[in-house]
Amino acid sequence: MTDIDTHYATGLSRAAIEQALVAAGKDLDHLAPADLATLEDFHTMGRLATGALADLAAVTAADAVLDAGSGIGGTSRFLADRHGCRVSTVDLTAEYCATARWLDDLVGLPAIDVRHGDVTDLPFPDAAFTVVFSQHVQMNVADKPALYREAHRVLAPGGRLAIWDVTAGTAEPLDYPLPWADEPAHSHLAGPDALREMVASAGFTVSHWTDLTETAAGVMRAVLAQPPNPLGLHIFVPGFAAKAANLTRGLADGRLRVVQAVAIA
Repeated sequence: MTDIDTHYATGLSRAAIEQALVAAGKDLDHLAPADLATLEDFHTMGRLATGALADLAAVTAADAVLDAGSGIGGTSRFLADRHGCRVSTVDLTAEYCATARWLDDLVGLPAIDVRHGDVTDLPFPDAAFTVVFSQHVQMNVADKPALYREAHRVLAPGGRLAIWDVTAGTAEPLDYPLPWADEPAHSHLAGPDALREMVASAGFTVSHWTDLTETAAGVMRAVLAQPPNPLGLHIFVPGFAAKAANLTRGLADGRLRVVQAVAIA
């Protein structure tokens, strides 16, 4: 088992989600993609960020999209349902892949192609996609050049890499646990300038690069001020409240940054 598996896999994600859905009065035989919206987006600003990134990348029904580092499949289901595009996913945590397939079936989106694999060695041929989504993934990836080389390889010429990611900010130590790491040894943050250079070095032309740290910090503070949603990420993410609070503090005081970007292959 890898460090990433150790961090994310609990053996309980499907059972915990199923129990919470039933407790919330959801009919598992008549579940819509929107019913999962508050529990499936494991990244800062959740569905707000995913929707904004999809719009920025101009995703349409004609696209073939890869969600690289897909977790339990929230982004893939959102894109398939909202845009009607063909979607594939890859994630290193086998438990999350199994949970994603189960949820895809529950909401009537079984055509999503879920693969268990490594984002630095993608199980897809060259030029297989027109869009690659990468949301809150590279913090777990030490070999970022390989991550972006692989994204470039599987994109057709002119394809778009859509990025929503956390980067390093000031040099002060971070508070742990964080959503992607329980200790510093498992966190592989790069600064925003270094990250942009790695994307460009992989052969991409960066067309959009925006720091949204202040916006993200404000949204996260507002979310934390609300009572926990019965169908929130805490259902299957151990210690989620502490992880979200540490992330929010890091964003608020500049130790962490978030960037939204699109790069053209």
